[in-house]
Amino acid sequence: MSENTIKLNIVSAEEELFSADVQMVYAPAEMGEVGITPKHTPLLTKLKPGDVRAQISESESKIFFVSGGLLEVQPNAVTILSDTAIRESDLDEERAKRSEQDAKQAMKNSNSDMDLVKAKTELLQAAAQLRLIKKLKGKR
Repeated sequence: MSENTIKLNIVSAEEELFSADVQMVYAPAEMGEVGITPKHTPLLTKLKPGDVRAQISESESKIFFVSGGLLEVQPNAVTILSDTAIRESDLDEERAKRSEQDAKQAMKNSNSDMDLVKAKTELLQAAAQLRLIKKLKGKR
């Protein structure tokens, strides 16, 4: 790791998706998007569903979808913990659309506040995933 990079670890409930030195990290914190550079002030915050962008070099970046989770920033490392994290190459528009429809149906059929909250959370995640897919299609 050089002075111009910071270690980024992205971990889902199933696996470690990414671990590398990067120049900058952009993440969807609850208070708005945050940009993290090397030697950033320590920070612990919740993440909302959205995309995490890892700027590896001037010409290379990697994008991941996270369903929410936690972001921990230390001066030399950034750790993202998320129940669900998906690499850009693994995003599936049809699956995201099905998840969105399933969540809408679950909201209509909810029998309790807990069911409704769960369905709303799933709807937010599916909508965020579809926004990212649309954004990525626009770049191609």
